[in-house]
Amino acid sequence: MTERLTIGEFSRITHLSIRTLRRYHEQDLLVPAEIDSVTGYRYYAPAQVRPAQTIRRFRDLDLPLADLRRFLAAEEDDRRGEADRDTARQVVAAHLRRLEDRLGRTQRAVEALRELLDPGAERTVTLEVLPPRRVYAVSLDVPEGAGLDWYDAAMRDLDAAAGHRPVLPPGGRYAHELFTEGHGHATVYLPAEAPLPPDAPDTVRELLLPGRTAAVATHQGPHDDLDLTYAAVGSYAARHGLRSQDLVEEVYLVGPRDTDQPERWRTLIAWLTAPDGD
Repeated sequence: MTERLTIGEFSRITHLSIRTLRRYHEQDLLVPAEIDSVTGYRYYAPAQVRPAQTIRRFRDLDLPLADLRRFLAAEEDDRRGEADRDTARQVVAAHLRRLEDRLGRTQRAVEALRELLDPGAERTVTLEVLPPRRVYAVSLDVPEGAGLDWYDAAMRDLDAAAGHRPVLPPGGRYAHELFTEGHGHATVYLPAEAPLPPDAPDTVRELLLPGRTAAVATHQGPHDDLDLTYAAVGSYAARHGLRSQDLVEEVYLVGPRDTDQPERWRTLIAWLTAPDGD
């Protein structure tokens, strides 16, 4: 090599420690341009300065190693004229979306904490009677650790039953155990006045939701701080001596089915109360 830098020189130029450069080599992220076969000394080319600093920035932003290797391989292929930049762009775009999601969650956590630390902050809760409603429904016992796949599957079956007929917002009725124990009974529903079609999925049935009294609040925005709205309706019920049915109802007034902007979501939370004498 006519131009080469020792690992110490390269470290000073890039502000990457020698230990970090050795780790990048071991991880096959930045292989030295030359390694002395006798001494084992590592030597770098000036052209490796920019890739080294790029790797550092990506690692600072927690880009997974597998994705970083894909990016570097695509960049190398592009320099050789062997590929386009689509792969590199896709890796960067996907990670930027993850970072934006993480930033959004952090910002919402900060906002929730500020609300919790503000003695005067209180979410609006009212006592309402929800009207009777005929719905298509899917009921199931959600096992522990099921994630949200069960909800997605239920909505697919409900959509198949409803077809393209206009419907009111979907909702769900959930046993408190689903939140306290991580498993429990759930009923997901879709309002629909027409009789259930004969070709509807076997999981779907017709159900008449009766009129029911509930402590009600409308949660605005993403569901990161949904627990604060639940706390508000539960506290309201406790302060007013309202006995719980051990059941909560959610109505997705505006949700992911309607918009990809989470700040526009609106979720009605209804803490169902037991009638006197029950």
